[in-house]
Amino acid sequence: MSEKKYVAYVGCYTHGSSRQGIHVYDVDVENGILTERSSVEVSNASHMAVSKNGKYLYSIEDEGVAVFERDKNGDLSRINSVNIDGMRGCFLSTDVDGKYLYVAGYHDGKVTVVHTHKDGRLGSLMDGVFHTGLGSVAERNFRPHVNCVRPTPDNKYLCAVDNGIDQVKIYRINKQRDKLELVDILRCPRESGPRIIRFSDDGKFAYILFELSNEIKAYKYDGSGKAPEFELIQTIETSAKKDVHDTHNAASGLSLANDGKHLFCTTAGEDTVSMFERDEETGMLTRKFTLPISGEYPKDLVLLPDDKHLVLANHASNTLTTFTVDYEKNIIVMNGKPIKIAQPNSIRIWPVPEE
Repeated sequence: MSEKKYVAYVGCYTHGSSRQGIHVYDVDVENGILTERSSVEVSNASHMAVSKNGKYLYSIEDEGVAVFERDKNGDLSRINSVNIDGMRGCFLSTDVDGKYLYVAGYHDGKVTVVHTHKDGRLGSLMDGVFHTGLGSVAERNFRPHVNCVRPTPDNKYLCAVDNGIDQVKIYRINKQRDKLELVDILRCPRESGPRIIRFSDDGKFAYILFELSNEIKAYKYDGSGKAPEFELIQTIETSAKKDVHDTHNAASGLSLANDGKHLFCTTAGEDTVSMFERDEETGMLTRKFTLPISGEYPKDLVLLPDDKHLVLANHASNTLTTFTVDYEKNIIVMNGKPIKIAQPNSIRIWPVPEE
């Protein structure tokens, strides 16, 4: 039986001369090498997601959301796109059953639900909810900014992380009516700027990255009752430096290792990556290192499937940088020269679709 083949997709802004919003790379997992193979036109691909069956890739674009078919090599061909009846989104996720695509709207504070068809096509808008309320950060105009939408692993709830009003709004997913129903609000400290939520694979823990306070908060999650429960168990700073709350710094990316035993995050401004060891029983984090990433403004990061290599998408320096992770010495070693790419926003790695 042959080894699984993997491809990396990098979504980029297309403000400049390039219209190629998604770049496709072959991934040499063993050596940690990315080799560009193809690209497709899509405007300002700020985030991407892949369908549950692995056959389709969804991307943010200026007009709404586009869907591409993935061929046996992982190359992309456009199927269709839908207008999300709002401003350009910034984050995508699929639900556990593969029935819905969720879109986060940073600019208009909107959560959108799009129906996905089995043949890959994007269908009608099932629901759209605008967040309301006042934030605490003057530069953000006191407006809601939905930065991340992610379903709970039990597929009961949708978590909408609002960077502008320092809240995570939790919606019940009513599958009979195809609607979102607000059931709870996880209120975060003022001016903390929640940015991303991720869950452990076993669904017992949630981790929220805070862009302004440069922290990760760990929560126990329990969805077994009538209402979702999030119990705060730990707060840990994203940087080891004493001036972590420097306003020039912004926690930017969050990635869980494939084995679930390590959590990685990036801090833009000081341009570092931190690794935390994760206790799978308690969910608690222990810092192992904070190191420079040889790039500017790391917007996203991903581990290769064997967890031995790390790739960072550096938005301001227009590069991807790859590192070998040494878990014994708690260091990273740069793996070859930076790869040039214009304004990368997000990076994802998936196996090629099986025939």
